[in-house]
Amino acid sequence: MRITIQANSGELAFECDGTERLLYAGLTQGLKLPYECGTGTCGTCRGRVVEGSTVVEWDEAPGFARLKRAKGDVLMCQARPATDCVIRVPANIAADASSPTLPRHRTGRIERVRRLNAEVIDFEVALSAPMTFEAGQFVVVELPSLRGGRAYSMVNFAPDASRLRLVVRQKPGGGFSNWLFGGDVEGSGVGVFGPLGHATFHPEEGRNLVCVAGGSGLAGMMSILERARREDYFRNHKGQVFFGVRTLADGFYLEELAEHVAAAHGNLQVTLALSHAPAETPTHPRYPGIALAAGLVTDVMAAATGGRYDNPVAFLAGPTPMVDIALRMLIREARLPPAFVRYDKFT
Repeated sequence: MRITIQANSGELAFECDGTERLLYAGLTQGLKLPYECGTGTCGTCRGRVVEGSTVVEWDEAPGFARLKRAKGDVLMCQARPATDCVIRVPANIAADASSPTLPRHRTGRIERVRRLNAEVIDFEVALSAPMTFEAGQFVVVELPSLRGGRAYSMVNFAPDASRLRLVVRQKPGGGFSNWLFGGDVEGSGVGVFGPLGHATFHPEEGRNLVCVAGGSGLAGMMSILERARREDYFRNHKGQVFFGVRTLADGFYLEELAEHVAAAHGNLQVTLALSHAPAETPTHPRYPGIALAAGLVTDVMAAATGGRYDNPVAFLAGPTPMVDIALRMLIREARLPPAFVRYDKFT
């Protein structure tokens, strides 16, 4: 079926069969449609159907709360076409079908599952075909037995990666996390769509890095640090990582973080912020390259920087309240240009 997008920048069209979501079909064909989570949560991918009809996969998607469904608004990540459609999207939209990071569907197999702490699991997905992605991007993972997809950032970085490393925190009522924590999932098949996301690191920008992560939001930061290390980026640039957890026992990827610090020519600082426990020593007892501080991660960041940043690009990931506070600090108070404060909304 033919889908015509009426955007602020003009009309574009693409083909989409009745089994494919509008957003995913457009992205795979090079249209830079607006989105953030790609899973029905944020509401960014809204469009208004002015001709034709669609089928909505998940009527209860939280993103619908921001839409006027009676006027034909749909979440493109949850809508499949029933006929040819004309959809009004209030955005400037470009097209680039030549990008090496165009998202597409793959299948995968879960392998190397390991528990990092009581609430966090790390695992790999062996892909049916390699994926090229930018550091900081994510994929949507789907299980045949569960409705809807879940967005997870890549922990690893490698050109043409044949495996993705992902991390999941168990959440009350979380379908995928409960499945993952509930038994032997090694070898299970999953669907994977990606890469997705705009909170990406580009070494050619030549800026110092500021990373603020809460809990499993650290995933994308690890990918960014991996790429920076491959490029020897910290030979000539500085980096600060603020990682928020509740207690010392809740920290994870600390060995990898310490290794990044050791390889960074003294130009990378990592601080573990403990929101529910005191910092009994200035540095981690096992990893002295990692500093400890008590308090919310945003407060720790503010105290460490004093609101002063030197030519930075900032990356934020974690619970929505944390991201909102960090945005206010960095854009409104420290007056960083919005183009250099990057985040993706998953919740």
